[in-house]
Amino acid sequence: MENPGPVQAQAEVAELLSELIRIDTTNTGDTATSAGERAAAEWVAGKLDEVGIGSQVLESERGRASLVARIPGADPGRPALLVHGHLDVVPADPAEWSVHPFSGEERDGYVWGRGAVDMKDMDAMVLALVREWARTGVQPPRDVVLAYVADEEAGGKLGARWLVDEHPDLFEGCSEAISEVGGFSITVRDDLRLYLVQTAEKGLAWMRLTAGGRPGHGSFVHDDNAVTRLCQAVARLGSTRLPTVLTPPMRQFLAAVEEAYGIEIDPDEPEEALARLGSISRMIGAALRNTANPTMLQAGYKTNVIPGTASATVDGRFLHGQAEEFERQLANLVGEGVQREWIVHDQAVETTFDGPLVDSMVAALRSEDDGARPVPFTMSGGTDAKSFERLGIRCFGFSPLRLPADLDFASLFHGIDERVPVESLRFGVRVLDRFLRAA
Repeated sequence: MENPGPVQAQAEVAELLSELIRIDTTNTGDTATSAGERAAAEWVAGKLDEVGIGSQVLESERGRASLVARIPGADPGRPALLVHGHLDVVPADPAEWSVHPFSGEERDGYVWGRGAVDMKDMDAMVLALVREWARTGVQPPRDVVLAYVADEEAGGKLGARWLVDEHPDLFEGCSEAISEVGGFSITVRDDLRLYLVQTAEKGLAWMRLTAGGRPGHGSFVHDDNAVTRLCQAVARLGSTRLPTVLTPPMRQFLAAVEEAYGIEIDPDEPEEALARLGSISRMIGAALRNTANPTMLQAGYKTNVIPGTASATVDGRFLHGQAEEFERQLANLVGEGVQREWIVHDQAVETTFDGPLVDSMVAALRSEDDGARPVPFTMSGGTDAKSFERLGIRCFGFSPLRLPADLDFASLFHGIDERVPVESLRFGVRVLDRFLRAA
């Protein structure tokens, strides 16, 4: 007889996610205009308290709240496992959406709203599961530390990084961690799905470029124009594709793709083959090289006045082991006469796809999907793993979802009409139950 898994957790996970989405936790990057993190942390605390799980809510700044709870394991001598997720979301414009982004509406078999995949889905799956464990007396084999944190979408300074710096004792004994953007499926054929487990993520290098020049009247001829100089630098950054660099996780990923699809991939030009993966190839392709994408421009105050300075922001990301090379690449592309300063700079993270924890991930996925083939990959973005790794914690992205073959999953991250299938949430609860009972 098929194991039905945690029945109550599967029954309530969609509603928990809807309730959490309805708490607007928009992170603008500025505490004065951000919202909802305290309310969300208190909501989680209330749901845990209902089943007898105690927690702490801590604020780094007024309203910027995170929650930490520890569930005792059967063997207190074993290292603890950290399960972390962020409560904040990026902004959303209701005018662009089919449903209100903070409605948490359940429709057509999906839960819709900002945070549905980034990452309130994982928050809800874990919450539903530990609530059922508490009701039914299930005890994990080792301590499980839950962290629901603020500020991930702005680099985590007021969330995970603050907790690591100011309250490291809360994570005493944690040796490994799981969180977002991993464990989701790519359908190869009916009997084979690749499940991407994040074992690495690129370093973060958000920067501001500032060009100077001679100000003056817009009608004059000017050879020393700050706007022109800046735009030339920005154009070089935005139009240059940096060289392919295959890190160990991506070599393993490409080998798995070759085998699954029966193709040969040119290691110097892998993008053509990766197109077989559909929309997710955009995320994967960005993990094959360092990247620098201009995102904002600012210059001048009147049409007929040439400004003395012009500035731009650039979202830079570098692969593990590539920080120094990325610096050289930037210097060559930006050129002379343009100053560069970091807005946020944080390290790349990488671990190996092996060991008992990985074995437990693989077994849990295969128990719920006999067509599952888990493979490692590097994520192009960043997570709070950058903070928790500083405590010596080995970090993975494992938020399991079996997805419909035709779902453009990559476009939903920070995208319009963000949504997650209800059946995928239930699948994730079952996998996490198996995984956490064995990890």
